[in-house]
Amino acid sequence: MRGLSAALRGPPEPRRRPPERRDRIATLTGTVPLASIVLEFDPVLRFGDYGVRLETLGDAAAILVAVVLAALIAGRTPPRPYGPPWPDDDHHLRRDDLLFIVLGIVPGAVVAGRLGYVLLHSEFYSATQSAILDPGQGSLELGLGVVGGTLTGAYVARLLDAPIGRWLHVAAIPFLVAVGLGKLAMLLGGSGQGQPSNLDGAFAFSGPGPWGSLAPSIPSLPAQVIEAAGTGMAFLVVLLLVALGAFRGRNGSLFFVALFLWAIARGVATLTWRDDPAIGMVRAGTLIAVGIGAFALLGLAVARWAARRARNQAHATQNGESGPEWADPEARPHF
Repeated sequence: MRGLSAALRGPPEPRRRPPERRDRIATLTGTVPLASIVLEFDPVLRFGDYGVRLETLGDAAAILVAVVLAALIAGRTPPRPYGPPWPDDDHHLRRDDLLFIVLGIVPGAVVAGRLGYVLLHSEFYSATQSAILDPGQGSLELGLGVVGGTLTGAYVARLLDAPIGRWLHVAAIPFLVAVGLGKLAMLLGGSGQGQPSNLDGAFAFSGPGPWGSLAPSIPSLPAQVIEAAGTGMAFLVVLLLVALGAFRGRNGSLFFVALFLWAIARGVATLTWRDDPAIGMVRAGTLIAVGIGAFALLGLAVARWAARRARNQAHATQNGESGPEWADPEARPHF
């Protein structure tokens, strides 16, 4: 999510970004037809000499809704899939673990998201390597940010001895909600515009700015809306699968199915991006989306294997096949 770091600054200046075909866009100025949808407003909510970007508020609201939704789902999720609960177990997942897991997501999302942004603009950063670690230059890439956040969040859950598969199950629907609302929030800042277009559904932004995309007044494909719509479709599919009882085991498979469906939606949206092709006619964003889909399939296989292994262990324990009975240390005679 962009803009969070500038939440309480004064009316922000346009963020420095790598060149993105400025010449080609400049030649289109005044030559393309008017967009059928023109959004004219001030993207900054101003308080005297200070201001907050509307996109920042939208991103914060999306995250808040996702966390609250995750807490509600966690309250309806038993902590262990097989066998009776342990004496010290609650009847649902611990909500205080959720706060630590959310904090654990942040470093992985930031590091991997920055790596993804560098890959998207590899030509620029190969020539300006000092800008890679400059937080004021560029932004984060969402796709790899999700992968990195998933890995570090799962690691924190393991440190807490929390059931990783159960928490991944909890995260599936909130993840899609956060991404979908976050993409719609980009409209509040003019970010995420696609290629210039004369189609009826093209978007243009008019107002004082600063806007998140180059040449915002030029009608362009709404790449952010396309991805939000695809994410919404993935959300409906996931809800349908849950309603049909396809993931009663709550072993994390639902999250990786949601991630795979979102990777498809994002891959389609990348076809409208302004980025130059990286390999042949394929953009770097499309390649990253394919990698996310492969990661989701691998995660799905691991989740199913772990669930099968846990189920076999639970059955063995219930049948008295848990291994040899060792003597109670307290009953052993002292030397």
